Amino acid sequence: MISQKLNDTLTLTGPGTDAGEVMRRYWQPAALVDELAGRRPVVPVKLLGEDLVLFRDSDNKLGLIGRACPHRGADLCFGRLEDNGLRCPFHGWHFNRNGQCVEQPGEPEQSRMHEKIKNVSYPVVEKNGVIFAYLGPDEPPEFPNFDCFRAPATHVFAFKGLWSCNWLQAMEVGIDPAHASFLHRFLEDEDPDDSYGKQFRDKAADTNIPMTKLLRDYPRPEITVEETEYGMRLIALRHLENGKTHVRVTNQIFPEAISIPMSREMIITQWHVPVDDHSCYWYSMFTSFDKPVDKKRMREQRLKEHRLPDYAPIKNKSNNYGFDAEEQNSATYTGMGLDINVHDQWAVESPGPIFDRTKEHLGTTDVAIIQYRKMLRAAIANIKDGKTTALPMLNGVDPAKIVGPISNDTIGDREHWREAFSISDAERRRACSDWDANIS
Repeated sequence: MISQKLNDTLTLTGPGTDAGEVMRRYWQPAALVDELAGRRPVVPVKLLGEDLVLFRDSDNKLGLIGRACPHRGADLCFGRLEDNGLRCPFHGWHFNRNGQCVEQPGEPEQSRMHEKIKNVSYPVVEKNGVIFAYLGPDEPPEFPNFDCFRAPATHVFAFKGLWSCNWLQAMEVGIDPAHASFLHRFLEDEDPDDSYGKQFRDKAADTNIPMTKLLRDYPRPEITVEETEYGMRLIALRHLENGKTHVRVTNQIFPEAISIPMSREMIITQWHVPVDDHSCYWYSMFTSFDKPVDKKRMREQRLKEHRLPDYAPIKNKSNNYGFDAEEQNSATYTGMGLDINVHDQWAVESPGPIFDRTKEHLGTTDVAIIQYRKMLRAAIANIKDGKTTALPMLNGVDPAKIVGPISNDTIGDREHWREAFSISDAERRRACSDWDANIS
């Protein structure tokens, strides 16, 4: 249990909040590049409680500015995309991608008032299908050299989904290795050969054991956590027969991302980005070590479960997440279908928009959650003390030299599990022929 005051400190991310000040020191996913693919590349963005508008100008460059026109608050999402900027239809005030007002056609011809009018604006950059924004003070940090950023565009697929809950409970499901044995339990194993684009459907490591069977048969992982330059490494050990151990290595990337294995071929890097305090988007970058990603197939798979343009899930609280009692009895632990995103969505939305952690009881399997909250509290305290450089990835380490992270599952000797996952990861990276995945 924690106090209500501490719960607010950890969860609220709007302007001036403690956790919000931490998040504003890092690049945040703001939109998918796909969202700007139409004839009019202008989309609304709500990020960390701020209402913004993202657009691509006639120079093919991006701008992210305040959604409300500084004149009388009209919605710039309906602005005219012209003259290399965005023009408010109300009185024709024109803004460039830096938020500067460059013209007020209704004002006296000699007026220079526009020079004093500047809208909110933030730096933005494209990275393999995702547009990232920096909402913090000073110059933005460099991007780390993570696999999802190093790989060529052909080997990365990006998607997102909207959840009706606070970002923290969304992120914490990704640093909870124990839940997969229950929440994502399949009572019957599907054919792993039909696993492309689906998590927990592949074979475990280099065996013929379906991952769903391994998770079901070994529900008590031994979990350890190691602090790293980027956040935390999580290691979940499931001890098998004959002195063997299944090793699953996942990561928490500070402040609100995770990196996890999806299959032997792919990993997932996923951010849980606050829209406001009661909703968030997950942004996933699927990175392939093997061959180019079949983006059409993966997009079609996910659009069966999401609607456009807001990427909201079709299964949700209003339709009981597709719950089927007969399915729960015979096929899945949840009765909510085969898409594990729906399982996670139910798990994080059902506690309410912001879970009342004054009623929470953490167990031994929540070691990563406990450690992460300590890290977040330390980051909040450091910012209050003016020690911004003490934050993860901002603490004197060159972010461009932070590589990986290793996200892998393998099987090795019980006494040598650490060597097993390191060797397995190195073999996968050496076999990567289309891009340099080496991290040594």
